[in-house]
Amino acid sequence: MDEPRARELLQAERERIARALARLGPQDDGELSDESDPANIASDLYQNEFDASLAADLREQLAAVERAERRLAEGTYGLSVESGEPIPDERLELLPAAELTADEERARERG
Repeated sequence: MDEPRARELLQAERERIARALARLGPQDDGELSDESDPANIASDLYQNEFDASLAADLREQLAAVERAERRLAEGTYGLSVESGEPIPDERLELLPAAELTADEERARERG
């Protein structure tokens, strides 16, 4: 993959993650709620935990983008960090921060 296209994909991914992170947090649904109602407390607790988990996942995705940007600067973008094998452009189009080939990813998931 050529460097300008890689930069474009990584920037778009960075922006997507930033938008998703900005949407997290308290959302005003316009309804007044009873702060002492156990159902409201449980719902808020669930939403807070869900948002925290999603935020952690998004921060990891952002870290992966940053690693990919470093690889791009070093001239190793598009190569597996595990084997050094080329990652197909089609995979990088879908997952710009991909660090492994699809086969390596599947093998890692299987354990």
